Amino acid sequence: MAVSSGGGHWVQLKRVMKAFDGCDLAFVTVNEAYRDDVERGRVHIINDATRWNPIGVLLIVFRIAQILWAERPNVVISTGAAPGCVAIILGRFLRARTIWLDSIANVERVSLSGTLVRHFARLRLTQWSHLALDGDPEYAGKVF
Repeated sequence: MAVSSGGGHWVQLKRVMKAFDGCDLAFVTVNEAYRDDVERGRVHIINDATRWNPIGVLLIVFRIAQILWAERPNVVISTGAAPGCVAIILGRFLRARTIWLDSIANVERVSLSGTLVRHFARLRLTQWSHLALDGDPEYAGKVF
């Protein structure tokens, strides 16, 4: 299952999807127009929210839980932000392998969501080598 919010998060997620060729994919994102970007796999559209909108975040939690329960993914990957953070945390409880790819926009520090998933993401990646402190998150190159 591949999860992201909109804009650059979605663009970066699309850039790594080739790594999942041959896999059964389900996407979770926040913009109905993104359905047109998906050539194969199922697409689930959810609301987006920030930490400043606790009701919106709660709705994300419930919707992601429903989708995870229905999809039962082996792997959950996200490029952020709030929907991805929730998916990584809940996915870990369902014993999915979890991968967090922090946005390239986070040049000076790992994102808040990237920090929150620290204990839930089996693999955390940054796109900036100077942010790969003590190997967590790891640096393996840039998506862009």
